[in-house]
Amino acid sequence: MSSENLPQSPESTAGAAQSPAGSGRSSERPRKPRVAVVFGGRSSEHGISVVTAGAVMSALDRSTYDVLPIGITKDGRWALTADDPARMAITDRRVPDVDELAEPAGGAVTLSVDPGNRDVVVGEPGSVPTVLGEVDVVFPMLHGPYGEDGTLQGLLELSGVPYVGAGVLASAIGQDKEYMKRVFTSFGLPVGPYEVVRPREWESDRPAARKRIMEFAAEHGWPLFVKPARGGSSMGITKVEDAAGLDEAIEEARRHDPKFLVESLLRGREIECGVLEFEDGPRASVPAEIPPVTSHDFYDFEAKYIDSAAGLVPAPLTEEQTAEVRRLAVDAFEAASCEGLVRADFFLAEDGTFVINEINTMPGFTPISMYPRMWQESGVSYPELVDRLIQAALNRSTGLR
Repeated sequence: MSSENLPQSPESTAGAAQSPAGSGRSSERPRKPRVAVVFGGRSSEHGISVVTAGAVMSALDRSTYDVLPIGITKDGRWALTADDPARMAITDRRVPDVDELAEPAGGAVTLSVDPGNRDVVVGEPGSVPTVLGEVDVVFPMLHGPYGEDGTLQGLLELSGVPYVGAGVLASAIGQDKEYMKRVFTSFGLPVGPYEVVRPREWESDRPAARKRIMEFAAEHGWPLFVKPARGGSSMGITKVEDAAGLDEAIEEARRHDPKFLVESLLRGREIECGVLEFEDGPRASVPAEIPPVTSHDFYDFEAKYIDSAAGLVPAPLTEEQTAEVRRLAVDAFEAASCEGLVRADFFLAEDGTFVINEINTMPGFTPISMYPRMWQESGVSYPELVDRLIQAALNRSTGLR
């Protein structure tokens, strides 16, 4: 495979970082930038977020950065957690939980919404709040609603704190599969057949919604995939072989999101491609392929994270196919107004064309996850990747852009 146009390993610029501009404070000597790694959250992907954050914390160069781990519990409480990445891994097929990591007497963590004040404060009822000092950049390692969907990004914009990854709009587009597909279609990117059932439609006229799904099945054939419109990590997705399994699949999807999608089976190969923003614009990594998973119906949550089904990096594609999927990945990044990073997922159909399935604005980020593996094969190591994302965030201002 040709290596033409693939990025070279970037030189780390972390050592040049200074105290944040606009903080209203000065220091006689440069201090290390403080990185708040925020993880956990209220979505069903809580545990995977913890695992991902642990991997990033392990990779952060502590001689370059101060690290402040902040976990968000399943009920939405922000808490200081132990700086112990070893406890943030999957053990005995069980994902970790923020409550297990929170400091026993840590109190609630708050971030000021005053752009001139980046202090993190910890407080408990009846006690004087403790100021932990400034945060220079946030690495939001949350997956799913209440974190990856633009909500946390909006808070950070209000607070004037730089952060890694996509902004409010791109995060929202990347989280909602309906509007993601609508954006892609408007930019001429190929998407597969799908139907959307919104909450009001399902609650007010289920027979009509079922009829529309059955008409979709009659046109495109079984099996179908029923999935939450705003979710990730393959949670809540069911492969439905016939009409008998439809209602159960819908209820499983609606457990995660009241809006759901029905998609036809796209026969072909699953191809992924990473996009990373460089000084001269976004570039695509070498692509990867997810081979058929024989022990699972499809590439579901357990196949991805528990059984760690391995992908092929780089994907065995022709040079022409590699160039095409890399072009489409960058086009998807630009169409959704993304920043920082994206993993774009495609199907290589039997007729030789690529169809985009979705983008992930904060993809899985453990060293064995596909996104870091693709960039490692492209010449960017895992620690360099983490450093590049933080430096890009430090150099990018918040606000309209």
